[in-house]
Amino acid sequence: MPSIAVKLYSVFFKFLLKHRLQNRIQTHVDESSNQYGVTTRPEESVSAANPSFTDGIATKDIHIDPSTALSVRIFLPESSLSPPEPKSKPGSSQQDESDSLNHRRNSYPNIGAPTNDSRRSSLEGSKLRSDDNVYRGYSPLPQNCRRLPIMLQFHGGGWVSGSNDSVANDIFCRRIAKLCDVIIVAVGYRLAPENKYPAAFEDGLKVLYWLAKQANLAECSKSMGSGALGVGAEFTKTQVQRHLVDAFGASMVEPWLAAHGDPSRCVLLGVSCGANIADYVARKAVEAGRLLDPVKVVAQVLMYPFFIGNVPTRSEINLANSYFYDKPMCLLAWKLFLPEEEFSLDHPAANPLVPDRGPPLKFMPPTLTVVAEHDWMRDRAIAYSEALRKVNVDAPVLEYKDAVHEFATLDMLLNTPQAQACAEDIAIWVKKYISLRGHEFSY
Repeated sequence: MPSIAVKLYSVFFKFLLKHRLQNRIQTHVDESSNQYGVTTRPEESVSAANPSFTDGIATKDIHIDPSTALSVRIFLPESSLSPPEPKSKPGSSQQDESDSLNHRRNSYPNIGAPTNDSRRSSLEGSKLRSDDNVYRGYSPLPQNCRRLPIMLQFHGGGWVSGSNDSVANDIFCRRIAKLCDVIIVAVGYRLAPENKYPAAFEDGLKVLYWLAKQANLAECSKSMGSGALGVGAEFTKTQVQRHLVDAFGASMVEPWLAAHGDPSRCVLLGVSCGANIADYVARKAVEAGRLLDPVKVVAQVLMYPFFIGNVPTRSEINLANSYFYDKPMCLLAWKLFLPEEEFSLDHPAANPLVPDRGPPLKFMPPTLTVVAEHDWMRDRAIAYSEALRKVNVDAPVLEYKDAVHEFATLDMLLNTPQAQACAEDIAIWVKKYISLRGHEFSY
């Protein structure tokens, strides 16, 4: 059973959340004049972005859509400035896998001695940071810097609260970025009731397309800057770069992603209602196919997804009054999120197993599902995972005993051994799909 402290905090948490939800239901919202929306609440504690490598991670905020409040926070690991990994020798990967699984390392192993080029890259890469350790952007030799996988992260909060720059989400993303050795793009989607469905879902998909645009702009910048497009002798390099600025705008190319991101290894991670968004984005990525090139969604992680349905499962009956987010509270959140004329617990945003949700489940990416023993939504998440496995999708379930909803991401529970173990377990599974050839993880 959860500890006494968790039980007491749950009572206080539910009282406060119910009060806030009821206030928002009673507050009239003129949707036509609020399309810009909000991505955070005044009562929430937020963490400022910090471009210096604090605890090995630098962060920055970007407002990516001038017509809405949609923004992202990028978490860049300091390991991105290291020389690229040399290709492993045949037969060496098995030992690397065993060592990495036993010790759950926070970064990929460095195999072999660095070459002269990699030493030069490391030396010049250090110049990217000034004395105050602030990362400035492009690497002088981007081809010799590490290209890290990119993870899109969607926070929880029952559609109406939470933010990508909250203190708790900042700590969680830093932890995952270091354990998985990935660049995290945390999405600040618009909240309800100012913006009802499908605003949050559209924001998640918009960020995925923004990521594809960034990758293509970076490649174009690289080609034009090096004269690879057949620029004649009458054009100087400065003129070519000025042409790039005129064509796209220098501010449109995000330097951290351009220098260090590998969009061909993209992972989606959603927390609570963010898991619903992640699953939607994954489905749309499957439907888009090569239209998203060079972005490829290779896996997704659904942490205690916010699923529900008209026909209750066993956990929805037996655990209806569970800790933190109980069933009555979640119903209030769904009423705030779904338009009144569309409200149904079998809405495609709510129930992952409704017919004709599309695309066929067999095309979905590998999906890791995290559930908690005392979460009333657990059974429906498990059922969705079982449906994926029936069509041969790699879809394991990690169930944590004596755990509650958001046990690994809620501010009070972030530092518990169970939260740390969950992050490490996620990293082991994710590395199976994002590791470079010869460095794959297995279990």
